[in-house]
Amino acid sequence: MALITSDRTRFPNDPWRLVESTYAPEGAGTLETLFSLGNGHLGIRGAHWGAADAELPGSFINGFHETWDIKHAENAYGFARTGQRILYVPDANNFAVMIDGETLSLAESTVLDYRRTLDFATGVYECRITWQCRSGAIVTTTERRAVGYETRGALGISLEVTADQDVSADVTSTVINRQDQPVEDHSEHDPRRAGRHAGRVLLPRRLDGADGSLRLSWEAAESQQRLGMAVDHSTATAVLPFDTVVEQDESTVRYVLVVGPEAPFVLSKSVSYAVGQTIEDLVEAAEASLKPVPEIFAESVAHFRDYWATSDIVLAGQSELQQAVRWNLFQLVQATGRADVAGIPAKGVSGAGYDGHYFWDQEIYLLPYLTYTNPDNARQVLESRHRMLPEAQIRAKELNVDGALFPWRTINGLEASAYYAAGTAQFHIASAVAFATNRYIWASGDALFQDSQGADLLIETARMWVSLGFFGKDGLFHIHGVTGPDEYTAVVNDNLYTNVMARFNLRTAAALVHPGIDEAERELWEQAATRMHLPYDEDFRVHSQDNDFMSLEPWDWTTPRSKYPLLLNYHPLVIYRHQVLKQADTVLAMFLQWQDFTAEEKRRAFDFYDPITTGDSTLSACVQGIMAAEVGYGDAALRHFAHGLFIDFDDTHGNTIDGVHIASTGGVWSSLISGFAGLRDQGRVPFFDPRLPAGWEGLSFHLKIQGRLLHVDLVQGSIRLSVREGAPLEVDVRGELFTIGSDPVAVALAPVPVPEPTVFPSGLPATALPQGLNSL
Repeated sequence: MALITSDRTRFPNDPWRLVESTYAPEGAGTLETLFSLGNGHLGIRGAHWGAADAELPGSFINGFHETWDIKHAENAYGFARTGQRILYVPDANNFAVMIDGETLSLAESTVLDYRRTLDFATGVYECRITWQCRSGAIVTTTERRAVGYETRGALGISLEVTADQDVSADVTSTVINRQDQPVEDHSEHDPRRAGRHAGRVLLPRRLDGADGSLRLSWEAAESQQRLGMAVDHSTATAVLPFDTVVEQDESTVRYVLVVGPEAPFVLSKSVSYAVGQTIEDLVEAAEASLKPVPEIFAESVAHFRDYWATSDIVLAGQSELQQAVRWNLFQLVQATGRADVAGIPAKGVSGAGYDGHYFWDQEIYLLPYLTYTNPDNARQVLESRHRMLPEAQIRAKELNVDGALFPWRTINGLEASAYYAAGTAQFHIASAVAFATNRYIWASGDALFQDSQGADLLIETARMWVSLGFFGKDGLFHIHGVTGPDEYTAVVNDNLYTNVMARFNLRTAAALVHPGIDEAERELWEQAATRMHLPYDEDFRVHSQDNDFMSLEPWDWTTPRSKYPLLLNYHPLVIYRHQVLKQADTVLAMFLQWQDFTAEEKRRAFDFYDPITTGDSTLSACVQGIMAAEVGYGDAALRHFAHGLFIDFDDTHGNTIDGVHIASTGGVWSSLISGFAGLRDQGRVPFFDPRLPAGWEGLSFHLKIQGRLLHVDLVQGSIRLSVREGAPLEVDVRGELFTIGSDPVAVALAPVPVPEPTVFPSGLPATALPQGLNSL
């Protein structure tokens, strides 16, 4: 059910802001995600400040987690041993406001006016509420929040209270350890939802407070990760004096005063977090990073001014889509801006979904965006993978392969996926790391990284592939017992995506000039790549998803919508026996390795797989849309793009409450840049084959590529290119080379013909299958 787009009275369309103009309790938890703030390191959900008005409030720090021993009902060698879960850090966004004895609450009090906004241009959250108090007074509260960027552990909050007559105001500010509060563990019912630890996790080590300042620290019970927190309060009012009470044990600061027409009360709350090993140093580090709230707001404004100057994507004449596009771009920077040398959790720092783990999402869905908008950040994410190499090499030995085997899901470098069939068996994460490494090197020209950490990542993953696979009696190289991106088909032989990406990995490593590679090893990699088996169905003339996929029983497409997602309604073995996809698999391979397949092969694969892809995964719509655009299906491309664009905005998958689907937001970027603008990379030069949807007036954006800032302006019938920073750049547009400098170059584009859909031997055209399932 649509949330934002279904009620434009409550959520007016604004291209630079998310606005809620009236309050309603429906969807409160989802809105806490949509209004969240973050910088890649620190995140705070967009919950209301009153405890009674919040559904799933909380704050997070990327990588701050607890561990536990995974208990398998039936154990086996090599199963994941160490569970990891992101922790809620003690939350500073808590106030209680009492006016003339009445505690203000959205649930209980009378609200005359309500408006909250998330400003994409500044990164500032604001919520203004006018209350009709029982005493007769009209009171307005205005809360503003922003996170720091120069100071990545900083959070600034201000709360202003005004009244139309003199009132007695009692304002309490509290730091709450939400992690140890009893909360339902939703993951017991839905594995996509956030789980929670039972019992006490964060152990207090220091709780000090005086004169409106709090100095606090905690330690996680098992991981022994430590957190320091400093909070300073400052006040402004025209009427003095008023009482200040600090209650140390409760981490609470309380103000009691008179507020009137000429005497508004402003409470500023500067918060700083630090994580590390020693408690004393952490409190001091947090204290040293404290900044006045106006400075934190100024940091946010400056950061987003620079960000949008080169990272905005403008859709001319598409106001409804423009707001959602900018919200997605805003969430991307909030998930990555100051992650530094850390991974990017699947929910960023907007929620606890997927336990705060890093997956292959970051390499395939997020690093394209980072590589072309913030290459320094892209390098740091790859450096975080490199830091995990020792653990990945140990894991490889445990799985009886050479080189490095990266965990399917992790925070600390250890495998945390307890279900190996949809976890460890997804060996393709190794090729995702290699692919992102090669793309970054190609797009940035970073020779130093290529010769050091980049070479390590490419070499160690290549060694894994050549030891995992084998040369069969047919002379071809096979990789058995793996799961590809489609988790509805598990532990198969010769998954096409896995083999195609392993081939890329091996070729790329073999092309390195590096002293760590001997010629015998290089020759082995080249032979494995050259002789890689790619399953192909001669009857359908379609690449098969794996060796046996075409022999599986077709799924019953009369299955009612209430039974989707299938993973919540059918045992995995039931799903594995059928031809049904959770997400694009073969189609994704053809997008990433675009030069290895003909236009006919891509179109036939799309025609076959798109109708049997359920859309149960939020990673799928963007890929399906990109390939629909490439093969000439403009309507399907636009439909898939809209699905991906509104996944969180409209909570179409029903789990946005647990955080933003960050990989999907990266997919929105790729849908626009690689889908409609048609960018393909890692060839000799950047290649564009635009597919602007009918009815769109234009699409414009920047790319940071090979030391240049390339501006792309696409309109119906032409593409206009210019280099706004750096030397001229050679670009390929539909097979014709152009040298692009500071003077714009316009290239005319012929219309793309719409092909006839493939009719397979069964006689059923692909387009006759139930396409509606793709919009679940």
